[in-house]
Amino acid sequence: MADKVIPIADLRRFEASTSPVHLRPMVQALPASGWLPDALGRPLRDLRISVTDRCNFRCSYCMPKQVFDKNYEFLPHSDLLSFEEITRLARIFVAHGVQKIRLTGGEPLLRRHIEALIEMLSELRTPEGQALDLTLTTNGSLLARKANSLRAAGLQRITISLDGLDDAVFQRMNDVGFPVSDVLQGIEAAQAAGLGPIKVNMVVKRGVNDEQILPMARHFKGSGVTLRFIEYMDVGATNGWRMNEVLPSREILSRLREVFELLPLSAAAPGETAERWAYADGQGEIGLISSVTQAFCGDCNRARLSTEGKLYTCLFAHGGHDLRSLLRGQAADRTPATDQDLSAAIAQVWSSRIDRYSQLRTNESTLLDDGPRRVEMHYIGG
Repeated sequence: MADKVIPIADLRRFEASTSPVHLRPMVQALPASGWLPDALGRPLRDLRISVTDRCNFRCSYCMPKQVFDKNYEFLPHSDLLSFEEITRLARIFVAHGVQKIRLTGGEPLLRRHIEALIEMLSELRTPEGQALDLTLTTNGSLLARKANSLRAAGLQRITISLDGLDDAVFQRMNDVGFPVSDVLQGIEAAQAAGLGPIKVNMVVKRGVNDEQILPMARHFKGSGVTLRFIEYMDVGATNGWRMNEVLPSREILSRLREVFELLPLSAAAPGETAERWAYADGQGEIGLISSVTQAFCGDCNRARLSTEGKLYTCLFAHGGHDLRSLLRGQAADRTPATDQDLSAAIAQVWSSRIDRYSQLRTNESTLLDDGPRRVEMHYIGG
C-alpha cells in the first residue's frame, strides 16, 4: 500500500458545502417493518449518535492541536440536535431495525445532562418489544464522577478509549497532559457501577505507542475488561495519516502470541468489527480491529447521526444527509416533517447505500484518492 499522506487542515466547512443541503422524503414509502436492507443487502442494525463535536483531549489521530486550537469554532448549541429530536429520530431508526445505539462525540460526557438523553433512549423498544443495547464511548476523563449516574439513567455498557499505560506516552497521545491514572479510576468506577461488559479501545500508531501493546494486555488480562487494538485509520483529513504509521493487526497478534497463548473465537454478532481471541487460561479475551488491512464492509450494518443531524452511511463518507432541516421545517417547503416523512427519508438513504470504502481500498492496495475529503471522526464518532 502506498505511503499516502493526508495533509493537516480543517476541511469541515468544505465537507458541509459539498454534502446534500436538504433531503426530500420519498412521495410514497412502505411503513417501517424492522427490516431495511441497503443496496448490497446489509440490514440497518446499529446507530451511532454523536451528541457533541467537542472534546477535552487533542489526540493527534483525531483532533490535532494544529487545527483544533483555542480559536477553533465548534458548533453553537442551537445547531445541535436537542435530546427530544435525537430520541424522535432514534425511535424511527429502531422501527427500521436498529437494535443497538452507541452515544459518541467528540467526548459525549461533555454534553450537559447526558443522563437525561440516556433515560429517554432507554425507554425505546424494538418492534419485537425488546430493550435496545444502549452503550457509550468515552475517553474516560469524566467517567469516575459520572459512572453511577450513567448506570442509573439506563446505560448498559461502556467503551473507554485508552492508548497506553505509561503516563508519558498517554499524555503525548492525548496532548493535554491528562494522567492515565484518572482514566483507570474511571474504569474501576464503571465496573463498580455495573456498566459492563467493559471494553477498552487502544488505537495503535507505529513508533508512537506500539510499545504499550504488551503492558496493556498484561494489565487488563483477568480484569473482566476486554482490550481491543485498533489499527490507526485514515479517517477525515486533519490527522496527517501515513500508511507507514499503521501497525497491522497481524503484527499486533504476533507480538501478543510471543507472550500469551491465544485461541480464536467466533464473532459475537453479525457485523462484529473485532476479530476475537481468548486467553487459553480463561482469563478473558482481546480483540483486533483491522480497520485498514482487513476490510469488514461486507456485513457493515452501522449508520451514523452527527451532532447537528446529518445521517452518514459510512465512517469514511464525504457528506451526510440533512435530517435536521426536515425535523425543524427548514427544508424548501418550510413544513416540519411528520414521522412518516422522516421514516421515508431514512429508508431512502439507507436503501440506496453502496458504501464499501475500506473494501475497495484493501482490494486496490492503495489509499483511495476519491474526491472531497472525508468527514472527521470527532464529528460523527468512531
